[in-house]
Amino acid sequence: MKGEIQQSLGAWVLLTVDIQPACLGLYCGKTLLFKNGSTEIYGECGVCPRGQRTNAQKYCQPCTESPELYDWLYLGFMAMLPLVLHWFFIEWYSGKKSSSALFQHITALFECSMAAIITLLVSDPVGVLYIRSCRVLMLSDWYTMLYNPSPDYVTTVHCTHEAVYPLYTIVFIYYAFCLVLMMLLRPLLVKKIACGLGKSDRFKSIYAALYFFPILTVLQAVGGGLLYYAFPYIILVLSLVTLAVYMSASEIENCYDLLVRKKRLIVLFSHWLLHAYGIISISRVDKLEQDLPLLALVPTPALFYLFTAKFTEPSRILSEGANGH
Repeated sequence: MKGEIQQSLGAWVLLTVDIQPACLGLYCGKTLLFKNGSTEIYGECGVCPRGQRTNAQKYCQPCTESPELYDWLYLGFMAMLPLVLHWFFIEWYSGKKSSSALFQHITALFECSMAAIITLLVSDPVGVLYIRSCRVLMLSDWYTMLYNPSPDYVTTVHCTHEAVYPLYTIVFIYYAFCLVLMMLLRPLLVKKIACGLGKSDRFKSIYAALYFFPILTVLQAVGGGLLYYAFPYIILVLSLVTLAVYMSASEIENCYDLLVRKKRLIVLFSHWLLHAYGIISISRVDKLEQDLPLLALVPTPALFYLFTAKFTEPSRILSEGANGH
């Protein structure tokens, strides 16, 4: 009799407990369908809606956190890429004697700044210079399409969504606004003020942008996660290399050569800002009193170059290269 009672109780427990299948996959989750007080009803396991990601219990939760400092620094890096490329190609095609280069530089800065502001305004929440985001936990968060589960090795459950919302798609939106503003403003400016250039050279900086914007888009689409973790080191390495190349190409061998032209000082200070940006990105300023003294290292590469230039003689190397030796 006692055994029969225990069997009946066990069967009753099995009938009353709602046994739900396990939610497979690293990024598959159950979406909230209905909530009334403490009662929550979730749907089947699948892809989370935009602006949500799965938690440890495999439930889709809205992204309500504020981006960390490192996230803003990453977005700043991605925003700087088209601006730096604009300035490079404007300087490259404008020529040394062109008076239009300064106006084009200012226009490019205005385009990218306006594109950044508009991008923030149209992002969630709409109308404010603020975004809500999901915390980046690991590299795979950027590549959820690679983690769609196949329970029976035949059928694939598609759970691809933006787990790093909105760090992935907001860059594409920004690039689109940059391109639109450039096509609206730059041709009119170049046509009016670039009188010192030939007709075929006036729009070459714009043509260059039509090439590098698709390249940047593909770079973000394929390597966004890698760039997120590597951009501080990329900034430091590229800024050091470009500063050394510029100072050697300009035959700067002492402080007087550096101070004789304002343009050289602007280039130097720009590289110092990039050095500081890279150092802050690496340290993340977790401990302010320990990390801020690292900014004293910013002038070190330029000072090291000036102190050692007399041993390498960049002018002699450039002259020998020009003569084919």
